Amino acid sequence: MEMTDLMPLVDQLEGDIDELEEVLEPLLEQAFSATTQKMTVMDKAKLHVLITYTIESLLFSYLRLQGVNAREHPVFKELTRVKQYFTKIKDLETVPEKPKMAIDKQAAARFIKHGLAGNDKIDLERAEREAKERAMAQLRSAQFARRRAAAAAAPAAVVTSVPQNRSTDNEEDEELDNEDDDDTENDAGANPNVEEKHQAESATKMDNEAETLRENNKKRRKAEREKQRLLKREKKYLKKLKKQRG
Repeated sequence: MEMTDLMPLVDQLEGDIDELEEVLEPLLEQAFSATTQKMTVMDKAKLHVLITYTIESLLFSYLRLQGVNAREHPVFKELTRVKQYFTKIKDLETVPEKPKMAIDKQAAARFIKHGLAGNDKIDLERAEREAKERAMAQLRSAQFARRRAAAAAAPAAVVTSVPQNRSTDNEEDEELDNEDDDDTENDAGANPNVEEKHQAESATKMDNEAETLRENNKKRRKAEREKQRLLKREKKYLKKLKKQRG
């Protein structure tokens, strides 16, 4: 390579060195600790890693210019290690997404129900409330079914017959009207009785379920008391036997 070909490269090198001196001047004109005194922890880490990487890169380039296999030199391992710190800093700067929390309502209900299972009063109140809800649901269902049946059975239109003889007696018309009125009154009086009967049956069923639950709770409490009594008796017997052996 001729000397004339090297001159542009030398000029470029001089320009790069001048720019490098300008960039490094704030770091070189005072102590390094004074430069990093007002920096945050993250900024300090970035500065240390960048300076280390710069020095290691210069050493790597110098070794290559000297004809040394720089990839087998320890400086190459240091460069690889410093690069790992860039990745760590990037991971720290990336804010992780908050996990989306969701409440499992069914599981929470099971936990609460299991936690309150040992309280007889709460069990009784819950059973009575559930029995009332079932009874009210059955009552509403029955009322809805009766309304639908009544609506389907009601005549859509009044069927009238055309009289062939206009000379029908007025007395027969009045008797038919009276019979229709009586039928209407009977139908109107029947529905309240049926509804009251269903309500009474639902109330009776609910009372029976509550009474059954009370009896079961009494039996369970009695069994628990009997179990406690047997345990106390067994403890006394073991204590007495231990004294005799001692």
